[in-house]
Amino acid sequence: MSLKGKVAIVTGGAGALGSAVVSTLLAAGATVAAPYRHEGELEALRQQLGLTADAVLSGAVVDLTAEAAVHAYYGQVAAEHGGIDILVNVAGGFAGGRPVHEAGWAIWQEQLDLNLKTAVISCAAAVPHMIARGGGAIVNVSTRTATQPGANLAAYAAAKRAVLQLTEALAAELRDHEITANAILPSTIDTPANRRGAPNADHSRWVSPEAIARVVLFLVGPDARIISGAHVPVYGKA
Repeated sequence: MSLKGKVAIVTGGAGALGSAVVSTLLAAGATVAAPYRHEGELEALRQQLGLTADAVLSGAVVDLTAEAAVHAYYGQVAAEHGGIDILVNVAGGFAGGRPVHEAGWAIWQEQLDLNLKTAVISCAAAVPHMIARGGGAIVNVSTRTATQPGANLAAYAAAKRAVLQLTEALAAELRDHEITANAILPSTIDTPANRRGAPNADHSRWVSPEAIARVVLFLVGPDARIISGAHVPVYGKA
């Protein structure tokens, strides 16, 4: 599948799943911009992926919860590369381990900011450029937990559940603009951090970031233009 000529923004591109998405889109020929949180993360990502100096990956430190900063950066990307075709919202965060009656609102606010607010602001900033481009594709990252009962995960699950509603709204609003919006729902991803957190688990049942990235590639590619508003489970055997 070729994405040559396409311009993609991947939030959370320096993380385990985000870096796999960045690598996969680059390999398909896309130009990729990856906003990141801390100085040095872009250079570390380029080294991790083994990219040459001419690889079409750029980025900048951007607070994804700050509307003005996100709109300014996405406008800069569009101006430099002629538009925006693809947005993959990987950025997020997890907090759990407490029942609702023991979890203060600060935890809920943090989860809403990290998982929902970042996606909403990024979509709002990217969509006008996609409309101007004549179409596009959005993929949001939710979670299996958003669709199933789970103790001690309410704040995280609620924020990710809202991401699904966001995706459905985008699909309905943007269908006449040739812009698709879909969500993927991972379970436990096979990352070093998750292995450290669950050393006795059967890691062979977890899904690799690279496998999930290939699903993202399909959803933003030409063969998925008729798919929008979908919640795609990527659980593997987990």
